[in-house]
Amino acid sequence: MASLNNLSVAGRVVLVSGASSGIGEATARLLAARGAKVVLGARRTDRIDAIVAEIKKAGGQAAGQKLDVTSLEDFEAFVRFAESTFGPVDVLINNAGIMPLAPLHALKVSEWTATIDVNIRGVLHGIAAVITKMRERKQGHIINVSSVAAHIVWPTGAVYCASKFAVAAISEGLRLENQDVRVTVVSPGVVESELAHTTTDENTKVALSKLREVALTPDAIARAIAYAIEQPADVAVNEIIVRPTAATI
Repeated sequence: MASLNNLSVAGRVVLVSGASSGIGEATARLLAARGAKVVLGARRTDRIDAIVAEIKKAGGQAAGQKLDVTSLEDFEAFVRFAESTFGPVDVLINNAGIMPLAPLHALKVSEWTATIDVNIRGVLHGIAAVITKMRERKQGHIINVSSVAAHIVWPTGAVYCASKFAVAAISEGLRLENQDVRVTVVSPGVVESELAHTTTDENTKVALSKLREVALTPDAIARAIAYAIEQPADVAVNEIIVRPTAATI
């Protein structure tokens, strides 16, 4: 295992949830290219298997396993798989998320529940699965992918924004409680990804398509995540906001 004092990701065991596309996929590919041992988790195992195969073909080290972040048992099994494959977990990237936007009066109650389950419980499950051993080893890094929605609220975004405000609060509490485990929140602005596909409200879809005319590619967020990991052990980058230069939110 690489020393956590090195300004490098090489040799580190890095877990990425929501790794089948978008930010998760881009992050797994970038970190593997820089020498990390990457473990990809997502529900779509066909996508995970294909990405892992491509990383290995390019000379990287990677493995993948099915992961439903709404299940603590799934997350615990995912961590055990990573440990048995590569060793103790150095970095967990809680990236899985959904964004089903709609006005509250649309009463998409099942979508509210799903947002809470994935965006909040999913993050908590990831923390629960790694924090004990990180504390025992007195080292580790938990990176929670949030959103600019943790800083502002917009119409149709009440529940989604609430979930990201919660991620910020959880992350800050985790930071205050742990002197040996680094905690980072990465808050992307608009990014080209499948996230918007989880919105079913037709009027909101139209507004989203307009907003997404100015968007970052996922590799921009992957580079920000790599930057946070590469800092020496006594330096914690606690929050990064990454927006398109021309962004209006």
